[in-house]
Amino acid sequence: MSKKPIIGISGSVQISEKGLFAGHRRACVGNNYVEAVIAAGGIPFIIPINADEDVIRGAVDAIDALIMSGGHDVSPICYNEEPMQKLEATFLERDKFDSLLIGEAQKKGKPILGICRGVQILNVVNGGTLYQDVSYAKDVFIQHFQKTKSDDLSHSVKIDKNSFLGDIFDGEETGLINSFHHQILKDVAPGFRVIAQSPDGAIEGIQKDCDDNLIVGLQWHPELLAANNIPAQKIFKKFIKYVTEK
Repeated sequence: MSKKPIIGISGSVQISEKGLFAGHRRACVGNNYVEAVIAAGGIPFIIPINADEDVIRGAVDAIDALIMSGGHDVSPICYNEEPMQKLEATFLERDKFDSLLIGEAQKKGKPILGICRGVQILNVVNGGTLYQDVSYAKDVFIQHFQKTKSDDLSHSVKIDKNSFLGDIFDGEETGLINSFHHQILKDVAPGFRVIAQSPDGAIEGIQKDCDDNLIVGLQWHPELLAANNIPAQKIFKKFIKYVTEK
């Protein structure tokens, strides 16, 4: 592929709360994703939430790879559990859209990078489950939703050097990341393996073992770090380099 690859970014919906357009739905995605893709050499292509399977198939046809962005809690309905007390806001419309998007991308062999909610829905779509809150997981003690700025580094992760992340932190087995989530992966989906964990054992990254495609998910937010953080920049550059050479 000689041209810049087109990187689809899954969108969400923002609802205006006040004024003339109160209740009005706006298609949206965090601009940090857009900026990170451009800086890494890709062309961002925002895919808005919709329920039309033909439109979703057409969108996946039009892109070279897919980034699943962050957002709401994944509904436990998607992994056959009842809602627990600490579950936060869910968005079933987006769960369905994301599931169709991931399924279509996997079917067509498009590389996928899941970020925060993106890794969670990627895991669930492929048969995994989630802890609805970190407090329901045994021995998890790290602050996983940091109280500092979004581009501050919060805690460490240990990475699998034989994975997509192997050279991200200059070949080191640990690195520093930011953290903005209250749910974590529980049962890892069949065919995926853990490639990053925080010191308390929380799963911070997974990767699908397949020779002909790259499917990886990260629990942190490299797009919020990418303006100034080299490892975060490397994540997007390595992903887009893979897409370009695929």
